[in-house]
Amino acid sequence: MRRLAQAPNLAIATLWVQMLRDDGIGASVQREYLGAAAGQLPPDQCLPEIWIEDDAQFEFAERLLHELRHRPQRRWQCSCGELVEGGFEQCWQCGAPMP
Repeated sequence: MRRLAQAPNLAIATLWVQMLRDDGIGASVQREYLGAAAGQLPPDQCLPEIWIEDDAQFEFAERLLHELRHRPQRRWQCSCGELVEGGFEQCWQCGAPMP
């Protein structure tokens, strides 16, 4: 087993692990209940961690996590005139899909 990353919170850690599992990588969340010790322990030691079960899958897991954390950001003009930024694929003004 090898530690892949620390997540900022348990919700993000769970999403990352599920994404890795969906791609066939054995992953788990460790330190998921240490948030209760925040204040007693240094904050960086209370963050949840993502661990990869098979060392042979570690590099693939690193690439997948990097892609997830660095999603492309778009900027497009909707036909209704609204400027849509970020990872949105649908206009929040009129609901039209991204062209």
